[in-house]
Amino acid sequence: ILLMHHSSRTIIEFQQHDENRGEAFDPRRTGFDHMGFKVDTRAELDEWLARFEQLGVIHSPIADREYGAVLTFKDPDGIQFEMFFKADHP
Repeated sequence: ILLMHHSSRTIIEFQQHDENRGEAFDPRRTGFDHMGFKVDTRAELDEWLARFEQLGVIHSPIADREYGAVLTFKDPDGIQFEMFFKADHP
């Protein structure tokens, strides 16, 4: 799968390998750790939480932090993804 955002010149490619050497994903090994997706508002983060619950996606609660708020979940291979809202700071 290839995702392209032309105006920002961002390209993200996802590849599926049908087999590996049998190792499970480990975020401490060199390579991919996790991926975050920024949302524009805290309300949008709440909408993602509701959608995950509707779909039965196992997820964290929304964690409110000094910098904003974050919602995490993992794919079937154990790779962590996060949706986050970054609050504006003066």
